[in-house]
Amino acid sequence: MSTATATDATLPKEKTKKTSELKEVLKHLIRNRAAVAGLVIIGFFLIVAIFAPYIATHSPTSTSLVTRLQGPSAEHLLGTDELGRDLFSRMVFGSRISLNIGLISTLIGVVFGVPIGAVSGYYGGKLDIITQRFIDIMIAFPGILLAIVVVTVLGVGVQNVMIATGIASVPVYARLVRGSVLAVKEQSYVAAARAAGLGDFSIIFKHILPNCLAPIIVQSTFQIATSILWAAGLGFLGLGAQAPTPEWGAILSNGRAYIRTAHHLTTYPGLAILFMVLGFNLVGDGLRDALDPKTR
Repeated sequence: MSTATATDATLPKEKTKKTSELKEVLKHLIRNRAAVAGLVIIGFFLIVAIFAPYIATHSPTSTSLVTRLQGPSAEHLLGTDELGRDLFSRMVFGSRISLNIGLISTLIGVVFGVPIGAVSGYYGGKLDIITQRFIDIMIAFPGILLAIVVVTVLGVGVQNVMIATGIASVPVYARLVRGSVLAVKEQSYVAAARAAGLGDFSIIFKHILPNCLAPIIVQSTFQIATSILWAAGLGFLGLGAQAPTPEWGAILSNGRAYIRTAHHLTTYPGLAILFMVLGFNLVGDGLRDALDPKTR
């Protein structure tokens, strides 16, 4: 009876501690003006992506050779492209594709990279050596180059770009989590969990990984920005979304042939990529400071 009472008394304290820590992180994040600016930028693009059908003024794929290469006007807010398609509408729907690529590819990296790094760091020995040598081989390739290789093997298209950028991010998470696990697995609560008879996977996923969430969250924010940039690069090279899909990198690539006569075809998608990547990077910097107790 006394044990149950002690347990019941401990649970509210743990919940209160977690709640207060979360409030402290949010308070520190809100005080960071750069992070708030990043949140505003991300929020803007999220709203545009969610309500794209209501914000777009034209169909993103409808062509009209009569109105091709027109500059910004009341009818076409950002002008038209080489096929007379409304650039504003294509930019609006393109935000959906870029955000989807960034989020899904980062999720792929987390799902595969985190378990690999956790198991490698926890068990060590030959398993760690073999795993890390394989990760070293992947890291030896620049991320965008590895993504190009994967897309070349799988074929072009938005889905394959997500898979390619996701695979390219796996070694980043594997190396990050391995380092965090090596530091955490020597803590006293892990030894207590072993003494209590818990299995290795239970210790890894219930006791070690929850204490490695801070670096994973920060890296994920930066990785979304990196994946969006890689996807735009693949689209620019013709390895990403194919016509008539309104992807920012592809729009930028198509507009480079008209950069002197219709610079709006490259200016606006370039600025969109710039601000979206900037937004996630600013939030990532803010989270890194807010989640680190030493900087609060």
